[in-house]
Amino acid sequence: MLDDRDRKILDLLQENAALAVSDLADRVSLSVSACSRRIQRLEEDGYIARRVVLLNRPLMGLPTTMFVIVRTARHSADWLEQFRKAISDIPEIVEVHRMTGTIDYILKLVLPRVEAYDEIYKALVEKVEFFDISASVSMETLKATTALPTHYVR
Repeated sequence: MLDDRDRKILDLLQENAALAVSDLADRVSLSVSACSRRIQRLEEDGYIARRVVLLNRPLMGLPTTMFVIVRTARHSADWLEQFRKAISDIPEIVEVHRMTGTIDYILKLVLPRVEAYDEIYKALVEKVEFFDISASVSMETLKATTALPTHYVR
């Protein structure tokens, strides 16, 4: 059971995981030791899965975002294992979702330029059989966040 202070700690850590415990404690009106214990409990209970650093994509040379729509005629466990292996070997593929409806999978890619997609496409079709693949370039990111809403957790 989480209380409002736990939720506030999670919100603040999602904004900045490097926030000093003393600063965090001040912002949630707790002592440093009490705040530290709460953070430890949140980690042990699995609410905090891990702490990561978010890199600046343009500075990393990856300003382009593409979404790839995949349809397959095969839905066997063997095909899925091939697909999982293929996507895990390509670091430019940063997200993959299995979908409902007429699309089977959607992939999010980060690339240095649009032309780099051709290399990814060739690597995928060399390893896995697809019914259809189509790609779209993101023209503008209207919202992008890694922060999750904390008001749903009980």
